[in-house]
Amino acid sequence: MIFRISRMIGVLAALAAASTATAQESANRVAANTDWSVFVETNPNECWAVSAPKETLNTRDGAPVDVRRGDIRLIVFYRPAQNVAGQVMFAGGYPFASGSTVSVDIGGTTFQMFTENETAWPAGAEEDSRIVEAMKRGADAVVTGRSGRGTQTQDTFSLLGFTAAVEEAASRCAG
Repeated sequence: MIFRISRMIGVLAALAAASTATAQESANRVAANTDWSVFVETNPNECWAVSAPKETLNTRDGAPVDVRRGDIRLIVFYRPAQNVAGQVMFAGGYPFASGSTVSVDIGGTTFQMFTENETAWPAGAEEDSRIVEAMKRGADAVVTGRSGRGTQTQDTFSLLGFTAAVEEAASRCAG
């Protein structure tokens, strides 16, 4: 239970950071590594690598549909004060179906993420690490979720520049 509460606190902080990260010309963007950017905040010290999808497919009953979604981002956070190093979060741009999970396919390996409102994250730090390592080796990450309205979404993120971005974010938030 304590883990779940601390994870939720982390998610709330992640939401605030994600809002900042999605600004197109944010003053705190410190690097752009091809398809990934790095942002840094101080007080508290936070760093994150973030990317928007290269492709998005929305379907209902197997047929493509036009839907309105907010910002869609795949983010990896570093928060030294909270001992967070490499926390993965997906912002889907819509409220997920209650009790649903999001799948992340990286090079044929699939990971599951828990959802709450418009965000999804892995079960814990070990799963975060596995996803980050897979992302370093992969070419793209395909994230599939289901909205509260029953729309299935599939967002494809390029991993070009991912390793450089997470290493930059980690080094900026080291110690």
